[in-house]
This record gives sequence, structure tokens and C-alpha cells, in this order.
Amino acid sequence: MNIAVFCGSSMPHNKEIVEAAAVLGRRIAQEGHTLVYGGSNLGLMGVVSGAALEEGGRVVGVIPTLFSDDIIHSQTVTELVRVGSMAERKERILALCDAFIALPGGIGTIDEISEVMVMNQLQIVGGQRILDGSYRTKPMILLNIDGYYNPFLDQLRFVKEEGLMRSDAGLISVESVEDIFKLLAPGRAEI
Repeated sequence: MNIAVFCGSSMPHNKEIVEAAAVLGRRIAQEGHTLVYGGSNLGLMGVVSGAALEEGGRVVGVIPTLFSDDIIHSQTVTELVRVGSMAERKERILALCDAFIALPGGIGTIDEISEVMVMNQLQIVGGQRILDGSYRTKPMILLNIDGYYNPFLDQLRFVKEEGLMRSDAGLISVESVEDIFKLLAPGRAEI
């Protein structure tokens, strides 16, 4: 399975988040999945991808050419995909992946989470709407360490209560890396 991890290129103050990023990267590799991420070695991106690589995992970095060559080539990856823009990076990651996980992150991470939710709500695959009933929601899992995403989840509940969101759009909040892999276990019913 190709698993996207959305996270920032900054390092958070909360060291539990940093440790969870390392555990997540290792676990993706141990389970035989491919990590797909934003391509940088900075911040949490570097932690999660570095841990997956140390564990012998396959890591695909998708990075826009707008970054300098030293950033583009700073992280060793199994495969480096260069794209023209931030929007194209997001589009490529959405197309490549079967599941999405968000570590605590900033505005870019919130944007990525929202994009997956929109894709699920509109039943879009590769830019095309699937209206024949065959669309399968792709899970968007928030790793909600220390309640990091609670305000975001409260806002989404409010939006839904106001009738401005039809479904949860594949969004799932969990508190541990272990919970993620229980959800993604082979043979588990559709999430």
C-alpha cells in the first residue's frame, strides 16, 4: 500500500510529535508499505522519511522544482519525483496513495487534509468523478497527539452541524501509531 504522510518541514516543540513521526516512518517500512511524502529532509518530513529509510523501507519523495537543488537532493529517497508546483505535488500524492496520514502540522498540512476530504466527498480519482458506485473512500487519518487536532475537529463538527458538509469524507482521528495500523490491517472491512 502507498501511504502518504502529511507533515511540516519544521520541528515542533512537542517532542512526543517528533517521536511519533519516527515510529510512524519505521512502522510503515516494517509493514512493507511505501511512504510517499513531500520530499524534504527538514523538520518532521526528515524524521518520518529518515526513519522509514533506516528500516529499509521504500520512500517516494514528491518535491516541487521551486525549491533549491540542495533542498531537493538533501534527502536520500528510493524515488524522487520532481513536479512544477505545490499544487502539482499535492495532485501527484493524491493520485499515488491509498491512504493518508497527517502528523500535527501547519497550514500546508491542513490544506492537504482538506484536499483529501474534498476528493472523498466529491468522489474524485485522478481528476475524474466516479459516479458509478465504485468509488472507495481513501482514509484520511489524523494522528491527534495530545489533542493537537481537537480545535480543527471541533470546527469540522460545527460545519457539519450547520449543514455545510455532507459527510466525514473519510476523516478518522486516532491517538497512536498503533491505532493507525489497526485501521489499515489487511482483511479489515472498508474504513
